Amino acid sequence: MLEIDELAVRLPRTARPAIDHISLTVAANETVGLVGESGSGKSLTARAVLGLLPKDALISGEIRMDGADVLTMSPAGLRRHRTHSAAMIYQDPRAALSPFRRIGDFLAEILREEIGAKAARARAVELLELVGLSEPERRVRQYPHELSGGMLQRVVIAAALAGEPRLLLADEPTTALDVTTQAEIIGLLRDLRARMRTGMLFITHDLELASTICDRVYVMYAGRMVETGPTRRLFAEPRHPYTSGLLAATPRVSALGTLPPAIPGRPPDLLSAPPGCRFAPRCPHVMDSCTAAAPPLVDGVACVKAEL
Repeated sequence: MLEIDELAVRLPRTARPAIDHISLTVAANETVGLVGESGSGKSLTARAVLGLLPKDALISGEIRMDGADVLTMSPAGLRRHRTHSAAMIYQDPRAALSPFRRIGDFLAEILREEIGAKAARARAVELLELVGLSEPERRVRQYPHELSGGMLQRVVIAAALAGEPRLLLADEPTTALDVTTQAEIIGLLRDLRARMRTGMLFITHDLELASTICDRVYVMYAGRMVETGPTRRLFAEPRHPYTSGLLAATPRVSALGTLPPAIPGRPPDLLSAPPGCRFAPRCPHVMDSCTAAAPPLVDGVACVKAEL
């Protein structure tokens, strides 16, 4: 359904591409995780799928949605794509909603031009009921400040579903929520995917969260894919040192009182372009060949050590 092929995006006045020739796929009724630290290019990848890249960015590669290349779509084609093909669930619902507009007006706006104001209002009520909000008739008359964070996240999910898209782009949809509400939203997304058979690209920096919902996972670092594979295999037998470091840094209930080991150093910013593998300066297994050339993604991993 979604095919990203050798996508590269370079922003103005940067030393390296923000997205560096990445490829990934998402099938219908499949949830694919995209994980990595902040600044790795995850959210920019999702925006690229919607055709929301900066006008002055240098772009190459292809993003195909049901065979149509998003990067060459007309403005009218992009509008249809962003409504009926793919839709984004943003991580901060309060930033996605206007505080001056009622919830019903926000949801109906998406559909008003296609089905009329009265039908759009009725559909807004149906969408709120679909995402599990109680008293949907009352909720459409409320303003964002009258709802909790978890309720607002359900509203944002309802908005994403309004055009019945085939692909959902979930950009850290539970980051601003408490643990209990996180579990409820993850359960809702899993249920909606099963009922509507949508594909989902689930973006997160939390590997444990990805393990609960994703069928496959891509690990991204400094704009490049460093490892990919089925979720169970990748978590049980990580092959790239970065994946291993992320998993080791996850807090465990069994290790109360001790801090998990952190990955030393920081990811390179867009103003620096280290040669070879971009993880080499932080890698505990670095070799001379690591800085000579960037290892390609072979058999699901981009690491010289894994090839030995």
